[in-house]
Amino acid sequence: MSREIPMQAGEFICMQDFSETSMEITLVHAGKEYCKPYHAVSAARNEYILHFILSGEGFYSANGNTWHLGPGQMFLVYPDDPIVYCADVNNPWGYVWIGFKGIRVDIILKNCGFSKNHLTHPAPAPDEYMDCFDDLFEHRDMGFSDALYRESILLKLFAILANHHASYTPKSDQGQTGYSDNTYVNLSIDYINKMYMQGIGVSDIANTIGISRAHLNHIFQQELNISIQNFLIDFRMHKAANLLVSTALSIKEISNQVGYNDQLVFSKAFKKKFGLSPKSYRTSLNKNEQRNE
Repeated sequence: MSREIPMQAGEFICMQDFSETSMEITLVHAGKEYCKPYHAVSAARNEYILHFILSGEGFYSANGNTWHLGPGQMFLVYPDDPIVYCADVNNPWGYVWIGFKGIRVDIILKNCGFSKNHLTHPAPAPDEYMDCFDDLFEHRDMGFSDALYRESILLKLFAILANHHASYTPKSDQGQTGYSDNTYVNLSIDYINKMYMQGIGVSDIANTIGISRAHLNHIFQQELNISIQNFLIDFRMHKAANLLVSTALSIKEISNQVGYNDQLVFSKAFKKKFGLSPKSYRTSLNKNEQRNE
C-alpha cells in the first residue's frame, strides 16, 4: 500500500549539524520539503545530496544537462558541482533528501547506479525508503546512540538502493571474471580494519590481496579519489580521534594503538589532518561537550 503524500506547499523539515560518526560514510543532514512554485536551489555544496521526489514536478540541471523530473525519480548532487534545481510553477514538487560524505561514498553510489554521467534514476517504491526517513526524523538527538542509529539507517537506505539497482541490471553486466577494482578496494579496507594497529604499510596490504603496490594505488585513486597511503593515514587518524574522545588513554598509548611507534610522527600526522595537536583536540571537544550538557 502506497503512503498518503500530503500536498502542503511550504512544509519543511530539516535535520542538520550532525557530528561525523565514520570516515567511511556519515550523514550530514536530512529533510523533507513540499516546495512553493519556482522554489529554486543553486548553491554548490560540500557534500553529496540525494533527493527522492514524492509528488509534483521540477527540473534539475547539472554538467550541461537538464532533466524534467517527477514522482518515482531521484537525483544526485555532487560536491562542488554548479547545479540548479527548481520546482514547477503549476505543480511544484515535494521531496525528501539526505546529505552525506565519506571515503566510501563513491563505491556505494556506483553500486546504486550513480556516477557523474548518471545523476538521475528511478527510485524504489516510496514504502521501501520512506520507512528509513521516518526513522531518521524520529532520532534527531545529538547523543551518541542516536548518531549510531542514524548511521545504521543511512546504510540501510543505501542497501535498498543497491538492491533496487541490481534488480534492474542485466545479469550479463554483473558477471565478471576475476576480482573487480571495487572488490580489491573492499578487500584492502577489510584488511586495514583488522590490521591497522599492527603498523602495516601499503606493501603489506598489496601483498595480502595479491596485487602490485602501484595497481593498488591506482584503483584507490580511481574508486575513492585518494591514494592508498593517504587512506591508511586518514583511517588511523579517525581511529585516534575516536580514542581521544571516548577514552582516557594517554597520547602515547593512542599512538601505539593506531600503529605508530613514534609519538612525534603520530602527533604531526594528527595535526596535519585535523589542524590541532591530539592534546588540543581532546581538550576542545571536552569543552564543547561540557557546554552542551
